[in-house]
Amino acid sequence: MILTIDVGNTNVKVAVFKQFNIIDKFIFQKNNFQNNFQIIFKKHSNLTKAVFVSVSMLDEKDNEWLKNQIEIIEINADSNFPFKNKYTTPNTLGIDRRVLASGAVLQYPNQDVLIIDAGTCITYDFINNKKEYLGGAISPGLRLRYQVLNEYTAKLPLLENNLPDNFIGNCTDQSIHSGVVNGLCYEIEGFISEFSVKNEQFTIILTGGDAIFLANRLKSTIFADENFLLKSLHQLYTYSLQND
Repeated sequence: MILTIDVGNTNVKVAVFKQFNIIDKFIFQKNNFQNNFQIIFKKHSNLTKAVFVSVSMLDEKDNEWLKNQIEIIEINADSNFPFKNKYTTPNTLGIDRRVLASGAVLQYPNQDVLIIDAGTCITYDFINNKKEYLGGAISPGLRLRYQVLNEYTAKLPLLENNLPDNFIGNCTDQSIHSGVVNGLCYEIEGFISEFSVKNEQFTIILTGGDAIFLANRLKSTIFADENFLLKSLHQLYTYSLQND
């Protein structure tokens, strides 16, 4: 069995794969890294390898400890990817976005794909049917938008993600929820609309921690899969074995 590990800006996300299927999943914060992995290894004692990607700095002690527990295959900028990177600054493309682009190419071959990753940041990634990564956009995610309203104003409260009761908020809390949630949904719909001008038929993938929360608020037809990056890691590992 294979472990896929995504160390994000906020959480560590882990999936256990048996062949090509996720049979278990874990999400936890980085400050209790070793204890959580001990639980995983105890529960799944027949794990053989871990496919690892990190967009933030992992404590060196945790990193070394993990390497002593299991064979690590780290996905980084030098890995073999199944697409052509057409970013004008290719070395600055985040490793998480490279993995997502790889998953799009491997899961939806010969298709135009827009991937929307709704996490700490919202990233938009465009891959065409020629397996070319064209670029995208980055903006603040839901949590950041709530935090900014609280931290950069004198009186606005810090709220948790919540669907607004109405389009027009009838109190401060509801006004914040309407502005943050509806505002982000309008942004996403705007990117989808702009992309559709030059691409009549394309696949839209919504992933990340807030994917399910946002999915029902969007009018466009999308595939909502909060595990898309973890699945893409597994597929990229398989691709690498076949194309070394």
